[in-house]
Amino acid sequence: MKIFITRIIPDRGLALVKEHFPTCDIWSADLPPAREELLQRVRGVDGLLCLLTEKIDGELMDAAGPQLKVISSMSVGVDHIDVAAATARGIPIGNTPGVLTDATADMAFALLFASARRVVEGEKYVRSGSWKTWNPKLLLGADFVGATLGIIGFGRIGRAVAKRAQGFDMRVIFTTRPLNLRMAQIPLTLIHYCACRILSRSMCR
Repeated sequence: MKIFITRIIPDRGLALVKEHFPTCDIWSADLPPAREELLQRVRGVDGLLCLLTEKIDGELMDAAGPQLKVISSMSVGVDHIDVAAATARGIPIGNTPGVLTDATADMAFALLFASARRVVEGEKYVRSGSWKTWNPKLLLGADFVGATLGIIGFGRIGRAVAKRAQGFDMRVIFTTRPLNLRMAQIPLTLIHYCACRILSRSMCR
């Protein structure tokens, strides 16, 4: 089978593909392939492994040919793939749901920490040579313990952020669609609000 991979993916996944398809074609440049290049490289392939940087539509599927058996994307979402066009051609689509939930929640908390504790500002202050000695009021940040965290959207990532916030004894308020509210297992320490109340209440302790 002929496989085209639109970017160099992490070693573990790439090794699995090469184990089963040792002659796979890989786009090795740092930037994604241009549209015309992509249309050319997919010709005659049986499988396509893409990223969210590529537009996978009916034109591309037809350029690949009727032998195209599967499209896989190293992404949670599939907005870049014309699902209806793939369905009409009998081509199944694979993706990677859930793999970035914890990583995204970690990054969200990293940004919260950096903002509340003025990490970036402090790093620039030290590197510029401005720091001389400790000062009781120098770069004071905001406490996490006892603070209110407002989360708009309580899907997988929202719930993962809330879980981390509970470890800091934060008061978590959130808003979400009714479907997510029914599906989520909401601890008693979390409070559901409408979006307008989230914005007004999460600014205060």
